[in-house]
Amino acid sequence: MGGTEHLTVQREGATLILTLNRPEARNALSLPMLVGLYDGWLEADADDSVRSIVFTGAGGSFCSGMDLKALAGHGMTGEEYRDRLKADPDLHWKAMLRHHRPRKPVIAAVEGYCVAGGTEMLQGTDIRVAGESATFGLFEVRRGLFPIGGSTVRLPRQIPRTHALEMLLTGRPYSAREAAAIGLVGHVVPDGTALAKALEIAERVNACGPLAVEAVKASVYETAEMTESDGLAAELTRGWPVFDTADAKEGARAFAEKRPPVYKRA
Repeated sequence: MGGTEHLTVQREGATLILTLNRPEARNALSLPMLVGLYDGWLEADADDSVRSIVFTGAGGSFCSGMDLKALAGHGMTGEEYRDRLKADPDLHWKAMLRHHRPRKPVIAAVEGYCVAGGTEMLQGTDIRVAGESATFGLFEVRRGLFPIGGSTVRLPRQIPRTHALEMLLTGRPYSAREAAAIGLVGHVVPDGTALAKALEIAERVNACGPLAVEAVKASVYETAEMTESDGLAAELTRGWPVFDTADAKEGARAFAEKRPPVYKRA
């Protein structure tokens, strides 16, 4: 498994856990973090034994966004990774899930600060769990900046436009309960238990047919902006092949035999 000094990679069963690991800076984005994160998404996609990804942060915070000190010209940690960015100028956007969508489900486990770039990355995840004291928000306009990680496009498609515009235009913080009320996160749990809840959800995903899970996720995203008739046609293109797999036959057989299915991605 990969990882860098600011991004740890762990394996728990069929789940790959990617942890932002710069707690002294509330996991503000750094070059080692971005490089490690992108490599983590690629590792999950390439390994068929990985069925889900849990994305979280160390030290009681998820991510506080861009390192503003570095942005002000004071240098960014991990200059030795600069060659990776030169080789792939899009790497940071892929790392932040702006220009890359993993084929495996991504479950966010948020504690503490998930603001600015943290809230932007959150929008690239599929299922979201937050600790009770988590804080969300897009603070960029308060700093005279633009939330260029995708929020002006994605946020109004994920939550009601009035809430999206308030978050984008006021730059105010949102509590976990507020975030749940507007649909930005799906679960609010006691502080310190977001990771455990995310892993519980991941286990439920892992128990399902992996080919079916990946096809369902792909269909949801690729049909999101289609007309209903086009989307329904595209859904059949994704869905029918799943019925012809050995895994589909195993699922039906296991149900009839009253036992857990054994899926083999076949």
